[in-house]
Amino acid sequence: MNAFGDNFEKDVDPAAEFLAREQNALAGLEDEIPPVVATGAATTNGSLDGDPVPKAEDDNDDFAGFTVPKQVTEEPEKIRKWREDQKTRLEEKDREEERKKDELREQARKELEDWYKHHEEAISKTKAANRESAKNAEKQFVAETDEIEPGTEWERIAKLCDFNPKTNKSSKDISRMRSIILQLKQNPIQSTKKV
Repeated sequence: MNAFGDNFEKDVDPAAEFLAREQNALAGLEDEIPPVVATGAATTNGSLDGDPVPKAEDDNDDFAGFTVPKQVTEEPEKIRKWREDQKTRLEEKDREEERKKDELREQARKELEDWYKHHEEAISKTKAANRESAKNAEKQFVAETDEIEPGTEWERIAKLCDFNPKTNKSSKDISRMRSIILQLKQNPIQSTKKV
């Protein structure tokens, strides 16, 4: 195969040959470029500038001790001013929100106090009305007990009963008892006793 000019060397790696040529070509560049050191700035891998880059287990020794400088860019004036204005607006909104919350709390406290006041007044009025109606009912009951006439017993019992069937939906069915009392009221049984 020598006729075709194919002289293959079996021991030479093309990638290793390329890397060797590049290292020779770039060997003098390290001396020409001064290192850039920014104090306190973080590199892309998290170390401070000037510190050597931590080496991973699979890194080559070719880049040992090389630092990655961080490009320092200054924030434009318009963006900085917008951030400051935004911060001021947000602080003002927070203050306004707290002021409105305090106003609402005060309004709620006043409304609650008014509600309790009206509730107590309503309860006291209801209690007074109940006492008055109880006194009147007691007076009426005492007056009626003095006027007991024979034959009016069922009529008095009928006054004490509620004959509206819709009022007591949750209680037992007392419609039969109601009908008996109404019959006795309309046609009382004549007692044979004489008073």
